[in-house]
Amino acid sequence: MAPTYTVEMSPEIDLLTPLRRYWGYSSFRPLQERVIRSLLDGRDSCVVMPTGGGKSLCYQLPALVLGKTALVISPLIALMQDQAAQLEEMGIPAAVLNSSLSAAQQSVVTRKASEGDYRLLYFSPERLSRPDTIGWLRRLPITFFAIDEAHCISEWGHEFRPEYRQLSSLRVNFPRCPIAAFTASATRRVRHDILRQLQLSAPDKYIASFYRPNLRYLVRQCNGDTEPGLLLRALGNYAGSNVIVYAPTIARVEETVDFLAEQGIPAIGYHGKMDADERRRNQERWMSDEVRVLVGTIAFGLGINKPSVRAVIHLSLPKSIEQYYQEAGRAGRDGNPADCILLWQKRDAGLLAHFIGQISDPAEKERAWQRYHEIRRFVDSKECRHRQICLHFGESLKCNSCDSCDACGCESDWLLKALAESQTGFVADSASALPGRRPNLTQKAEKASPATDVDPELREYLRHWRRETAREHGAAAFMVMHDTSLEEVCRKRPGSIAELLSISGFGERKAAMYGEEILHALRRFQQGARAAALPGKQSKPADETLKLLAQGCSFAQIARTRGRQITTVVSMVASLVERGGLDFQNGWVDAGKQAMIEEVCARLGVQRLKPVKDALPPEVTFDEIRLIVAKIRREQQNPEPERRAVNG
Repeated sequence: MAPTYTVEMSPEIDLLTPLRRYWGYSSFRPLQERVIRSLLDGRDSCVVMPTGGGKSLCYQLPALVLGKTALVISPLIALMQDQAAQLEEMGIPAAVLNSSLSAAQQSVVTRKASEGDYRLLYFSPERLSRPDTIGWLRRLPITFFAIDEAHCISEWGHEFRPEYRQLSSLRVNFPRCPIAAFTASATRRVRHDILRQLQLSAPDKYIASFYRPNLRYLVRQCNGDTEPGLLLRALGNYAGSNVIVYAPTIARVEETVDFLAEQGIPAIGYHGKMDADERRRNQERWMSDEVRVLVGTIAFGLGINKPSVRAVIHLSLPKSIEQYYQEAGRAGRDGNPADCILLWQKRDAGLLAHFIGQISDPAEKERAWQRYHEIRRFVDSKECRHRQICLHFGESLKCNSCDSCDACGCESDWLLKALAESQTGFVADSASALPGRRPNLTQKAEKASPATDVDPELREYLRHWRRETAREHGAAAFMVMHDTSLEEVCRKRPGSIAELLSISGFGERKAAMYGEEILHALRRFQQGARAAALPGKQSKPADETLKLLAQGCSFAQIARTRGRQITTVVSMVASLVERGGLDFQNGWVDAGKQAMIEEVCARLGVQRLKPVKDALPPEVTFDEIRLIVAKIRREQQNPEPERRAVNG
């Protein structure tokens, strides 16, 4: 194996000046400077930093200093585009080269890259498989390769991607070019696999601590009746704060968004079947604080740069500890206290086991079962959550108790009260609130973040200014001003560009672009200006569905109009029928199928749908069963209905 080459670079090279000028920071985070100097010295590196630890700066700054092109391999198009756009805003030439560009755009990027115009060029791993790629790359002034989300190269990684295996060709074709691998969630076994697959030569290894002391881990087993109430309690506790809710399926995402809307909690969804523009629009609405709650599948989160997330709530059992650590770690990146809440049900474990059973490759199935048993031990154990996570990644904590998780006795007042109320029926009643009755949430919110001296009206005014400015410039809100910078502007209220430059996150370029506008905004606020109200509340999902039914729309038409899956619409209709909010209509299910379903339900009962489905011909769908079961359950209850009128 060829040794890496050494760049003639003094270890005393000034890094703080470009850090201050371009990024607006006056100091490095732990390990950042050491990683940067390894790359400046032309050494291979393997870097494991938690989410929010500042990995991207570790390859962006040396690329700027070296004056050549760093090739960054990244798995997500949106992540590449965001990072390149942010660098351009800072005055650092950067570009992406992937399938999202037209042929003409790709031609421009390849020509400029060949001329050495870019300091960073973002690339997808799939692009390396093209026969002309390696030959073209050899003509570029590449100074090093940076592999983002490097755990994807390992079959033992929780997000293994076969296309990442092609990266092993980099060492063969570029034996003298340094390679730096970056990841946030790699176990010791995965780290060794990364080194082997990428053929890193005597690499410098930098592994940050996996201990996040500002995070509070709260794990609770619940059921379908209690989970909705616990979710409402949690969101009531973080009113006005940014929250991510992870749901296991697209249907659960849509149902949860609709459920929260029925309770007067604005939320937006994010999942893989959404149109790409809609996903990006929803993400930006959440990033700019227009909507504080985002409900997403695991498709949401990679590269999200939102420091002020006060809670991450999981509504199902994650597939692995690595996945949970990565997703939960999106909370509290600003260093302030934040909660990571895992609400899981026994059926989650059964669903995971079912999917593992569908895996045909024996080795892959074995790895999946190992991850399954690890996450089950994590949620079932009464040992410190922080300690369990650190041990999983090969780190030993000196203490056995953290005072910052449920296992160590650190509970939340809202959670304890919600659990107590579940014994009296409150939480169970909350579950039936979709899409009708609203629970009486009167508890005063327990603050998850420490008290600050920030004027909340000024904070909201600057958030409004940031949203409008981002729209005008066609940029994401965080590119205009990070949350942490916005908070500091609120505290310091700078009166000049020089004072603004003293605030973390404001480099020279950003201060030149937005500085005067920020100062004007502060003066307008001082003179009495306040944030404009956000758009009025939308109609409730159930009311909208009933209105469309009254107009004669089919379930498919309602799904298209509301931007939902048909299954989500059927689930809401079935819920309305079961609660007596809507009369069952025979036209929804073929008469022959209806008779078959009713006959099987009479024999097996209506407690669970799967035994009914298994006893019926395959052409009978779950949606049809769900509607008939709702009708039967309503007939069995037979109280006086409280209907929402379909015909207005």
